[in-house]
Amino acid sequence: MNKFKFLGLCFLFIIVGCKTVEIRKALDSKLIETFKFSNGDYPNISVHRGGKGLINYPENCLETLQYVNDSISAMYEIDVAQTKDGQLILMHDNSIDRTTNGTGLVKDLTYNEIKTYSLVDDHENVTAFKVPLFSKVLTWCKTNTVILTVDIKRNVSQEAVIKAIRMAKAEDISIIITYDVLQAKSAYTLAPELLISVSARNHNEFNRLMEAKIPMENMLAFTGTRLSDASLFKRLHAENIVCMLGTLGNLDKQTEAKGDILYNKWKNLGIDVLATDRPFAAYNAIK
Repeated sequence: MNKFKFLGLCFLFIIVGCKTVEIRKALDSKLIETFKFSNGDYPNISVHRGGKGLINYPENCLETLQYVNDSISAMYEIDVAQTKDGQLILMHDNSIDRTTNGTGLVKDLTYNEIKTYSLVDDHENVTAFKVPLFSKVLTWCKTNTVILTVDIKRNVSQEAVIKAIRMAKAEDISIIITYDVLQAKSAYTLAPELLISVSARNHNEFNRLMEAKIPMENMLAFTGTRLSDASLFKRLHAENIVCMLGTLGNLDKQTEAKGDILYNKWKNLGIDVLATDRPFAAYNAIK
């Protein structure tokens, strides 16, 4: 065997070995194992922005996660942005104007500048709480076995967020949110050990996901903020995929007007997780 053939075989073995490690990581994921429809042992409530509309507890705030977690079993959707000096923080908007008593674009401010301001709740009360670092939230969630669904803002790379998750050894409590097939494929390529929230609002979107060859065991299906046809939930369940409905917005308003029993109705249609701005009401209704 000449040295070129030998080097070629070595390269092939390295590639196969790396793929084997990736597959093993995916199979070993506690989160992927937990979020199977046949399992049922996963939180049924996802708290939008970590908690909205609460008096003295702002959105995307570590203390708000702690406050809600003291009362109900849930997972938490959070938004991750990046500061001028490259720090990953929890922040939904491009600017800090709405959610703090400061002003300015996140991308133009360092974290040291941002933390001089205080978070403001949805009732315009200035609190003593500060904008948290993503790393601090990961550490608390890992320590307390609290699951996060991570919404990555546009100016932040998936790679940077995944690196932070791995540094915190928080793979088993972190779900990456994606909005289209390209984002889902990228997230799976970067981190095959992570569970991915994919957009599957109808049969066509799910077909495109299947064509992308992302393992269905890596998928948590976000079915949108409108109620889809029950046939979609049935199809996803047949593939052992958990279904999430975003009741945040109009559907939450319907429950306020017509009664919290609607949460039960939607769950009985095939919804497994309710992503809501009314976590306490939704939790009590379905429990």
